[in-house]
Amino acid sequence: MGRKDAEDPIQWAADEDRDLQEIATWEPRTTLDGLATVVHRLLLSGGRAAIIGLALAIVAGQFAITVAVTLEDPILAVYFALSIVPALGLVVLIWRSDVVAFEPIETLSVTFLLGFLFAGFAAVFNSSFRGLFVGFGAIGMVFYFLLVVGPIEETVKLLAVRLHAYRSENFDAVIDGAIYGAVAGLGFAAIENVLYITQGYMQVAATGAGGLFAPTAQTAAVRSFAGPGHVIYSAFAGYYLGLAKFNPAHRGPLVIKGLLVATGIHATYNILVSNLEGVLNLVPILGGLPPTLGFVAFVIAYDGLFFAILYGKLSRYRRTFESVGAGAFYDRSP
Repeated sequence: MGRKDAEDPIQWAADEDRDLQEIATWEPRTTLDGLATVVHRLLLSGGRAAIIGLALAIVAGQFAITVAVTLEDPILAVYFALSIVPALGLVVLIWRSDVVAFEPIETLSVTFLLGFLFAGFAAVFNSSFRGLFVGFGAIGMVFYFLLVVGPIEETVKLLAVRLHAYRSENFDAVIDGAIYGAVAGLGFAAIENVLYITQGYMQVAATGAGGLFAPTAQTAAVRSFAGPGHVIYSAFAGYYLGLAKFNPAHRGPLVIKGLLVATGIHATYNILVSNLEGVLNLVPILGGLPPTLGFVAFVIAYDGLFFAILYGKLSRYRRTFESVGAGAFYDRSP
C-alpha cells in the first residue's frame, strides 16, 4: 500500500478500523471539540461579514453624492444603466457558453453585488498609492498600473468570487470560475461607471454652464466601452480560480497565474489608453481620428483580441466536455 501525501505515516500504516483520534486524526467528539468547531465557524463567517461591512461603509461614503445628484436629476439613472449594457451583454454571452450547467441567478446576483461593493477597496488603495508614482511622470504611471491598479482591482474582483460563489455547490466545474469572474467584473464596472458619470456631471455643473446632459451622455458612452474590459480581465482570473478549485495540489500557483494574466492585460490596457495618441499614431488609419473615436476603435480592437482568446479557452473546454461525454452527468437547467 502506497503512502498518500495528505496522510500521517500512522494513518496509512494502521488498519482502517483503528481509532486514531488525537493521535493522527481528529473529529469533534467532546464538548470542547464542539466549542472549537463553533468558534471557528463564527470566525470565518465573522471575517466575511467584517469584509462585506467595511466594503458597504466605503461604498456608502462614495455613493452618497451620487444618490443626491440622481434624486435631483433622475435621468442620470438612465445613463448609469445604459453605460453597463455592453458589459452586461458580454457577461450573458459568457454565461450562455457554460456547457455544464447554467449558474443560478441567485449566486450570480450575490457575486455581482460583491464585485460592486469591493470596488470601494480598490478605490481606496489606488488613491492611497498613486502619490508614490505620479511624481515620476509617464514611467511612474506605468509602474503604478502594473504594481497597484492592475493587481489590486483584479484581486478584489477575485475576492468577490472567492467569498461566496467559490464556496457554493453551484461552482462545480472549472468553467464556472470564468462565469463568476465575469459577473464580478460587471459589478466592479457598474460602480466605476456610476462614479465616473457622477463626477463628470458635477464638473460640468460646477462651471455654471447650461447643457449638463450632453457632456454627461458623452461620458456615459465612453464608460460603456470601458466596462467590458473588466468583465474580460476577471473572467481570465476566474477561469484559473476554477482550475485551482479542482487541482488543490496546485491551488496557490494557479490563483497567482490567473491574477498575473488578468493584471497584465488590465495594466497594459491602462498604459496604452494613457498614451493613446501615440499608440494611434503608430497605426496610420487610426492616427487622424478624433480622440473619442480613436478611443472607441482602440477599445474594440484590444478587448476584441482578448475576448477572442478567452472565448477560445471556453470553447476548448466545451469541446473536451462533449468529447468525453461528461454531459450525461449534468442537468443544464438554471
